[in-house]
Amino acid sequence: GSNGPFLCGKQTTFEGGSREPSIAFWPSHIKSGEISFQTGSLMDLFSTLLDLSNISLPTDRPIDGISIKDVLLKGKTIERPIFYYRGDLLMAVRVGQYKAHLWTWSNSWSEFKNGSGVDFCPGENVVEVTTHDQTNHTLQPLLFDLGADPGEKYVIKPTSPVYQKHMPTIMSIVKEHLANLVPGVPQLNLCDDAVMNWAPPGCEKLGRCLPIPKSNPSKCDWPH
Repeated sequence: GSNGPFLCGKQTTFEGGSREPSIAFWPSHIKSGEISFQTGSLMDLFSTLLDLSNISLPTDRPIDGISIKDVLLKGKTIERPIFYYRGDLLMAVRVGQYKAHLWTWSNSWSEFKNGSGVDFCPGENVVEVTTHDQTNHTLQPLLFDLGADPGEKYVIKPTSPVYQKHMPTIMSIVKEHLANLVPGVPQLNLCDDAVMNWAPPGCEKLGRCLPIPKSNPSKCDWPH
């Protein structure tokens, strides 16, 4: 499929790798034909569904999402940041229509050059943005105005009034976020050859069953 004007694709923290529309349908509750520019996250579903059910959020753990019930039922807009992670590294943050990249990375040179054809930004090249090296911009983040530039093609100059107005607010939000962050324990980041389908049903009839290796869970190696 096409992600339209947005930069790059899945696995990246550019808009083409993360942004997608959502549709909410609830006759007699959600007004039909309404369009909202509210930013949201899949993590908001949990909080929103509990709120719609008049159930309190758990208090024994941090909850990352927020309830967007008032967005759905009352057409309100909630000011909130969106944090873009790749693994456990905070790559970017969006506040309103402005998005700051603290790190940039498309996919590794080894994947891009080894002939496998892996390219997370096919046909797209934005200088110093779609980098194949994991590039640190934390001292001077790259700022984009997603309202005027949804494709993240034009970096706002650090000397511009827009940059100097919005970047301090964004970095203050980043600082608070990192200070209060409680790292989770990865539940889907272990690989084990023993769980692969070595002996699927019927393999004995074909004489193709393979011996199942001893289980040895270890942290997955994700080159991108």
